[in-house]
Amino acid sequence: MLSEKLQLPVIDFARYLAPEAPGDQEEVIAQVRAACQEYGFFQVKGHGIPVGLQHQLLKSLDRLFSMPREEKMKLSYLENKCRRGYEASGMSLRPGDAMPDSKEAYYLGREDPVVELSGFYGPNVWPNIPEDEFRTPAWEYYQKTSDLGKTIWEILLQGLGYPVSLMEAFAKRPLVQMKMIRYPSPSATLPGQFGVGAHNDFGGVTVLLQQPGKDGLEVWLEEQQTWLSVPAVEDVYVINCGDMIMKWSGGQYKSVRHRVINKSEGERLSCATFWHGDVFATNPLNPNDPNKETVGQLLVKRFRHQMSIHKEGLAQVGEA
Repeated sequence: MLSEKLQLPVIDFARYLAPEAPGDQEEVIAQVRAACQEYGFFQVKGHGIPVGLQHQLLKSLDRLFSMPREEKMKLSYLENKCRRGYEASGMSLRPGDAMPDSKEAYYLGREDPVVELSGFYGPNVWPNIPEDEFRTPAWEYYQKTSDLGKTIWEILLQGLGYPVSLMEAFAKRPLVQMKMIRYPSPSATLPGQFGVGAHNDFGGVTVLLQQPGKDGLEVWLEEQQTWLSVPAVEDVYVINCGDMIMKWSGGQYKSVRHRVINKSEGERLSCATFWHGDVFATNPLNPNDPNKETVGQLLVKRFRHQMSIHKEGLAQVGEA
């Protein structure tokens, strides 16, 4: 099949983060622009996130998801104003899907002391696990991938001819959500059920870690009308753009459907960090965009029926 001969571009970010020759950064910017225009996805090496921390994070996920179900359910994100905490298998069903996702997940976000804007900002929910076995590595990893997400936004801006300085107004209190995921073994999955069904990401940049050697991610290739399997390679991240970036770039950067099917026996772990920008930030990819919808308004438009946003919160954020 054609899809077996293709692979998403692998871009070395070391040439952007620590350039050694004139033109190194410009070449990375051009490579990212080309990948996002063609695929909406690319892979990254030389990203600066220590592989040891990646291993620690995966161990933390294994420790978290191995907790008894009744203990995990006490941490349910449905009981949390900020949608932080645990999501059990079967709780996620998109319109049109025949069955809910088989995955279970755990959500972290910015660590703010009090709940603000109907839960857009607020404190995290931390499981009763020794700090060095979960909270410490998970939080360090969150910060590192948040930094990487911001860097990718800067590159996307430059790829459209805009200065990095536009990020100053876009990233004062950015919404950054981290989703830790465990997929059951294929033998424990119903026939025809996906780990995560086909979807487009909502917003900004997604920074995805796949457990090495545990393939599962597939990206839809529109021209070829086929799914491209993205291998899970150690120390290589998968990056993609969401619908907000496609909208704000006028379609220059793509947001593309993708899904997850656990293809190896045994459970599979992954972790995605979603970097969206400030609640009240408007389009930095086109500062002259007459549509002044904010990140928060677009979030409300997409997720209002899934989030418990009260009228006061809607008034603060503003309905799009």
